[in-house]
Amino acid sequence: MTLFRIERHGPLAELILTRPERHNALNAALITGLQEALDDLGHAHGQPIAQRPHALILRAEGAHFCAGADLDWMRSLAHRDFEHNREDARQLARLLHTLSQLPMPTLALVQGAAYGGALGLIAACDMAIAAEGARFCLSEVRLGLVPAMISPYVVRAIGLRQCQRYMLSAEPFDAITACRLRLVHETAHDTALLQRGRHLAERLCQNGPEAMKETKRLLGHLALDPDRFEQICVDTLARVRVAPEAQEGMQAFFDKRPPRWHHDVDGRQAAQPKEEQ
Repeated sequence: MTLFRIERHGPLAELILTRPERHNALNAALITGLQEALDDLGHAHGQPIAQRPHALILRAEGAHFCAGADLDWMRSLAHRDFEHNREDARQLARLLHTLSQLPMPTLALVQGAAYGGALGLIAACDMAIAAEGARFCLSEVRLGLVPAMISPYVVRAIGLRQCQRYMLSAEPFDAITACRLRLVHETAHDTALLQRGRHLAERLCQNGPEAMKETKRLLGHLALDPDRFEQICVDTLARVRVAPEAQEGMQAFFDKRPPRWHHDVDGRQAAQPKEEQ
């Protein structure tokens, strides 16, 4: 039984959870599989530009995005020793870190329930869109657990003050609240979620892939090293604007043609964007 699959639509990759009978809950096998898939996607960035993914959608089949950790799996871990549990926790931490650090923009599409660890997946992505009927919950404390591995990403997304409420109360909240909290960027009608997500992803695929990678790296430096951020910005711009991608992008603009990386999600050369875009 497959736990996930990867689809490619031209420069767009989609990583799809396919465990709907368990509400796409996380277990050791799924975490390991997702880690391997993300490693492959990250390494693909070294391939020729026409072969590499320029953006990634993370989504799920079925009624729910992800119900958090599989409780049968969590119950089995209670009978293992400390070292085994620590290694297991490291695997989830590594997965979230890899997702957060992918060299391409990432977009989570959320429907139905998104509980516990699911919020870590969402917050580790660069962007998120929720179906209007989606429901969220940082539910760990209700089970006597702690949202430890996901906390750096959820705090980064919604802030410490909001985490103090929702991680301690374990109260569910709706998509409008998730948008207000900045866990997700927007909502879409339940039946239009995938269409809206692909529309945004197609826009991402029009941008320079190296430029988006460098922008993600720059924002990461801002979070981790604010004292040196000005010098990092100076060095980044000086390095990037003389690189081949920037030269191609500017020349394409003046030539009024699409840049060489510019393909739509079906792999066809895309139309020239309007100048105001």
